Amino acid sequence: MNSLYEKVIELVHSADDIIFDEEMAHAVTVKGAADYVTKVDFAVQEYLRAGLARLTPDVRLISEEQENKDLDPAGNYWILDPIDGTTNLIHDYQMSAVSLGLYENGQITFGVVYNPFMKEAWHAVRSQGAYLNGKQIHVSHRADFANSIISFGAAPYDKELAAQLFPLMQHVYESCADFRRCASCALDLCYVAAGRIDAYFELNLKPWDYAAGALILTEAGGKIDTFREKGLSYLQNTDLVASTPELYGRLRELILEMPTDKLRLV
Repeated sequence: MNSLYEKVIELVHSADDIIFDEEMAHAVTVKGAADYVTKVDFAVQEYLRAGLARLTPDVRLISEEQENKDLDPAGNYWILDPIDGTTNLIHDYQMSAVSLGLYENGQITFGVVYNPFMKEAWHAVRSQGAYLNGKQIHVSHRADFANSIISFGAAPYDKELAAQLFPLMQHVYESCADFRRCASCALDLCYVAAGRIDAYFELNLKPWDYAAGALILTEAGGKIDTFREKGLSYLQNTDLVASTPELYGRLRELILEMPTDKLRLV
C-alpha cells in the first residue's frame, strides 16, 4: 500500500475526538423523514476536507453534507460519508462509520471504512485485497441460501415505499436463515466482506453510502451490482445487492420475483 493511502487511513483514524464529542452528537438538525444530521457530521466532514486537501489538493471532495454539482464521470473525487449511521450515533448504538472512497475515472481505487466505537478499520486498494485492521479478509463463500444471514436496508427516508418493500423483505426472509440490520450501508458491506453476514440489499443508496464499501467487498471476493445489473456509477443514487458470489444469483432472483414497479429501481 502506498504512503498516500496510509496517510489517509491515519487521517480518518484521527477524527476520533470529534466523533466521540457527545455534545456535538446530540446537536441534531432534522433534514427530512428519519433523516438527521449532527454537528459531528459537519465537523468530521470539514476536518477531513482540510486533511485531504493537504494530501491531494487536486482531488475534489464529494460529501453528504454539502451540495455536489457538475460531477464529471471521467474526473477524480474523494467520496465521503462523514458519519454513515447518523441515527445510530444519536442513539449511541455504536454502529456508525466514516466511509471514504477514491473515485478515479469511473472506478473506486481505494476505500476505507472506520467504526471508531469498535476500533475496526476496513480498507482496500484495487487489485490488492481487502483488510480489517491490517489482516486480510474474505467473504464467507456460503452457498446454501437457506443457511445464510442477510442484512437489509429499510429505506427510512422513503417510508412511502414500505408497502412494496416489506413484502419483498418477507419474501427473502422466508428463504434464508435470518436477517440482521445495522442501519449503516458501509458497515453492512464490510460485514459481508468479512464473512460476518452473507448478503445485503437496499434501495436508494447515495454514492457516499456505498463507494468505499463496494470496493472492500469486491476485493474480499464478493459480488455487487444494482438489482437490474446495470453497474455501479458511484456518482448517483442506486439500489444495491451484495453477497458472496455463490448466493448472488439466488438473491437477485428472489428480489425480482416480487412486483417492483413502484420501487424506483435503477
